[in-house]
Amino acid sequence: MKNNNPMLPLLPAAIAMALSTPAAAGITLYDKDGTTFSTDGLINTFYVSSDIDDVDDSLDRDQARVKMGFLPNWIGFDFGKQADDLKLGARSSFWVTINDSDPVRAGSAGHGVTDTGIDVRQFYGTVEGDWGQVLVGKDFALFGRSNILGDELLLGYGQIGSDGLVDGGNVSFGNIGTGYLYPFPNAQITYRSPVRHGLQLAVGLLDPNKSAAGSEEDAPRLEAELTYNVDLNGAAVKAWLGGMSQSSSNGAAEVDSSGVSYGVNVKYAGLSLTASGFDAEGVGTAGLANFVTADNADVDGYLLQASYSFGKERLVVSYGENEGGSSAGANDLDAENSAVAWFHSVNDNLKLVAEYDRTESASRETDSVALGAVLSW
Repeated sequence: MKNNNPMLPLLPAAIAMALSTPAAAGITLYDKDGTTFSTDGLINTFYVSSDIDDVDDSLDRDQARVKMGFLPNWIGFDFGKQADDLKLGARSSFWVTINDSDPVRAGSAGHGVTDTGIDVRQFYGTVEGDWGQVLVGKDFALFGRSNILGDELLLGYGQIGSDGLVDGGNVSFGNIGTGYLYPFPNAQITYRSPVRHGLQLAVGLLDPNKSAAGSEEDAPRLEAELTYNVDLNGAAVKAWLGGMSQSSSNGAAEVDSSGVSYGVNVKYAGLSLTASGFDAEGVGTAGLANFVTADNADVDGYLLQASYSFGKERLVVSYGENEGGSSAGANDLDAENSAVAWFHSVNDNLKLVAEYDRTESASRETDSVALGAVLSW
């Protein structure tokens, strides 16, 4: 069924939907005199077969693609140095699409177009001490950050409920728009407290998003996230609560955007259970960097997942949905996604993935099967 949001087919590569897992140790390139430099990266490719059933029968079709999954391919670099009582750090990561087939463009004569879409999503420095850490630069936002980082399908494929996702040269949407919003990379100044009794608070000032060309924002966007980690008789529990607020005046109206995100994950032996959600207004399908919508335009959603790991296998079941609209009282952002997936670890660096998704909205149902490989270092 069709996603009625007209912006989705127009999303450029610069804001393709993706978020990395927390930076792994990677490969150390330099380690001397208290200074380290390392690299990490990810390459993934999927064969995807999708079947579209639209209320308009003329839009029904089958489509086969070879493309990347929810995460783009990336290479990252990390720097660290101990300077007296301060630990200095920096990260840069470069994200690219491998996809060749875009919708026909003017002058392309119907041929596929290659577009690597290089996107610098992280370029920041950190200063850390006993008092906590300050991050300056560009990194993923705080609101909804743990919601997406905890997605069991992060290394998989996810929903492709519109033509812009089926045919587009960028990534699929994972559960963006069907369970959570996307914490777009933003220029920011963020403070993270030390971890005390499992609690850590992050508070950031982020470059605000505009409601229209030439709009006025007299304050940066404020975002925060509180996380709590505890071990309860062998069960690892993580809970989080986030928030966001900003205002943008375009002369005709002032749009106040705000939201709350939350969730809990419990891991015991091989079992992992996750429940997360959000409630926001003045945001779009993907979040603020997608577009700021009308004042009092509400959208909320939730995601329920379970996974079980045994040996080299991990099985996942997932259901998520969003409800709301891009204007007050509308429902054009209603969508849901049901998925099952199997992840097989060949070794520490290579995973094979098989995933089935059914995405539904008001007028379209899309079934997709994705088979892929994920190589990381």
